[in-house]
Amino acid sequence: MKLPVDRVFRDERVRYVLKLHCEDCALWDDTRDACAHGYPTDEHRAPRDAESDQRVVFCKDFEVA
Repeated sequence: MKLPVDRVFRDERVRYVLKLHCEDCALWDDTRDACAHGYPTDEHRAPRDAESDQRVVFCKDFEVA
């Protein structure tokens, strides 16, 4: 699912400490820097600058760690 990111979403992401990137997922393998299930991660990785994030792409297999 792909959603545009606006100021409201950015504020709520901070206020509610939303977890939505690969690095927040229980299936993320730090040693390999990859998804344990082998899914592509380019659109799901945490941006270096949260303000530059124009859309959020939710992974179908995300599990909060």
